[in-house]
Amino acid sequence: MQNNKRFILASRPEGMPDETHLHLEEVPVQEPGEGEIALKTLYLSLDPYMRGRMNAGASYAKSLEIGDVMTGEAVSEVTSSNVAGFAKGDLVIGRTGWQTHSVATPDLLYKIDPALAPASAWLGVIGMPGFTAYVGLREFGKPKAGETVVVSAASGAVGQVVGQIAKMHGCRVVGVAGADDKCEYVVKNYGFDICVNYKDDDFEDKLKAACPKGIDVYFENVGGKVFEGVMKLINDFARVPVCGRIAHYNQTKLPEGPDRLIPFMGQILIKRLMFRGFIQSDHLELLPDFRRDMSQWLKEGKVKYQEDVVEGFDNALTAFQGLLQGRNRGKLVIKVA
Repeated sequence: MQNNKRFILASRPEGMPDETHLHLEEVPVQEPGEGEIALKTLYLSLDPYMRGRMNAGASYAKSLEIGDVMTGEAVSEVTSSNVAGFAKGDLVIGRTGWQTHSVATPDLLYKIDPALAPASAWLGVIGMPGFTAYVGLREFGKPKAGETVVVSAASGAVGQVVGQIAKMHGCRVVGVAGADDKCEYVVKNYGFDICVNYKDDDFEDKLKAACPKGIDVYFENVGGKVFEGVMKLINDFARVPVCGRIAHYNQTKLPEGPDRLIPFMGQILIKRLMFRGFIQSDHLELLPDFRRDMSQWLKEGKVKYQEDVVEGFDNALTAFQGLLQGRNRGKLVIKVA
C-alpha cells in the first residue's frame, strides 16, 4: 500500500524551526469513508503565517497541538470520492496540510477551474495571498488616485498583488524588498514606480527620496526597520492595513528599549492615522468579487505574478526556512506530484 508522507509538529520552536520541531514521517494512506473524498496533493503552499501556528498562546487562529500535521493549503487531485459532485481527477483546493495524501469532507474543499489559472496559481495570485491583498487594500487601504502607497515585502505573494491593484487606482507605488533583484523585478514586471532595498545602509534616505509627498497608505507585511522608516514619512490621515510582521516571527525576546509606544500612540493621535489588522478569512463575503475581478485581470494581463516552485515534498522544511529568511522569489509552492 502506498504511504502518506507528512510533516508533524514534534515540538514548539524558539527561533527558526528545524527538523527537531517538524518531523517527516510516513503512515499508510487513509481510505475515504462515507461522505469523504480521498486526495493526492499536487502543490503545497508555504506561507509566513504558518510560523505563528507553531506557537502556543492566543492568536486569530487555533495553534497546532503537538503531533498535529503541519497546517497548510494545497491543490490536490481527487483519487476517489464518496461524495456526489466530486469525481476522480477533479482538482480542489483545501487546507489539507503538509502531507502527500489526505481525506476531506466537501465543506472543506473548493473545486478549482484550471482554465482560469494554472493549478499552482490557486495558492497564490487567485488564492489566499491574492485575496489577502485584495481585501487589505480595498477595505482598509482605500487608495485614491495620486496618493503614495508603500508596500513592504513587495515581491512576495501578497505584496506583488497589492502593488498592481494600487497602480490600477492611479497611485504612486513604492515597493520595499530585501534584494536588488527583487526591487528590479517589481518595477520591471509589476509596474511599481520605484523599489527600495531595506538592507541598504541609506535605506531611510532612499525611501524619503522615493516618497517626496510622504506616504498615504502603507501595506504592512514585515515590521522592523521598514516600519520605523515608513513612520517618519507618514502623512495625516494615512491608512495602514496590517497584514503581517515577518521580521518578528522568529524573535525569542522583545528588543531592548527605549519604549517607543508612547510617542507612537501620540503620532496616531496627532496625524489621525488608521491602523487596521485584518485576516482575509473574516471577509469571505468578498471572495466571489475577488475571483471575478482577478480572473478578468489575469485574462487581460493587468495582473502578473511570479512563483518560486520547489520540487519535492521532502524539501518543504528547507524551503520554509528560506521563506522566513526572504530567500524566495515570488509565491513559494512545493510541487509534490
